[in-house]
Amino acid sequence: MAELIAQAFYSGVLLGGSYALVALGLALIFGTMKVINLAHGELVLLAAYIAYTVESHLAINPVFAIPVVLVIICLSAALVYFLVGLIRKDRELNSLILTYGIGVILTNAMLLIWSANVRTTSSAWFQGAVVLGPFYSMRSELTFFIVSLALLGAVWWWLSRSWHGRAVRAVSNHRDAAKLMGINPRTTEFVAFAVAGILASFAGVALFSYGVIQPAYGHALTIKAFIITVLAGVGSIPGVLVGALLLGVTEALTVTLASSALQELAGMVLFLLVLLVMPNGLFGVAGRRG
Repeated sequence: MAELIAQAFYSGVLLGGSYALVALGLALIFGTMKVINLAHGELVLLAAYIAYTVESHLAINPVFAIPVVLVIICLSAALVYFLVGLIRKDRELNSLILTYGIGVILTNAMLLIWSANVRTTSSAWFQGAVVLGPFYSMRSELTFFIVSLALLGAVWWWLSRSWHGRAVRAVSNHRDAAKLMGINPRTTEFVAFAVAGILASFAGVALFSYGVIQPAYGHALTIKAFIITVLAGVGSIPGVLVGALLLGVTEALTVTLASSALQELAGMVLFLLVLLVMPNGLFGVAGRRG
């Protein structure tokens, strides 16, 4: 039993790395624009389907689809930003309605193009086993966990060291004060959407490489990303990683010790418990300032 729990914990940690990529894009947009992009999960899923299309038509490793995925998803993210930018009143509420509608459109578009069949990679390299001591995983899980950590570190460095990253933080803290410092909020918000698109691209390819995809999964991804964002405390990248790992481990342990039917419920229970005990999230306000 101890070995089984340890393996479930290890699998949950690897899964949490991919969840962190999905959640960070949503958290970045929410922190910058105070907009919850309810179409974010669908963009991640669209990236996964593009990777599937490249693999199935060209018979190559889906990792080589990343350049194509980056172009399409970043353009899609730019379109979502343009539509959100047209909202002049009650942007927080109206953007929810708008992005929810975009998500529904994307879901039905994927359903029409790729049908409702479950898809997964056929790459023997990705499906190969990796053994680290007593722990087992697919090569794709370990590979994209490392990629996730690298991207999270890169975004953290970008936000804290680069001019555009500091501009994003300034707009997030006080939009009007950022204008007085010569920062164009619309340009900064566009950059945030572009970075979110890049993260969604890698998250989608990761999702396709180790799991199964279907058109209805996009909405579930958005919910997971929102749960992680709230668990973290808005604006905390370390919090996003910790929240994602916590959610991944909780789901993996639930599947191992109880039933896969309770996987989604376990995530929601975790969400409610953290909110009850720590309303500001795991890292709270002080963590966000840091």
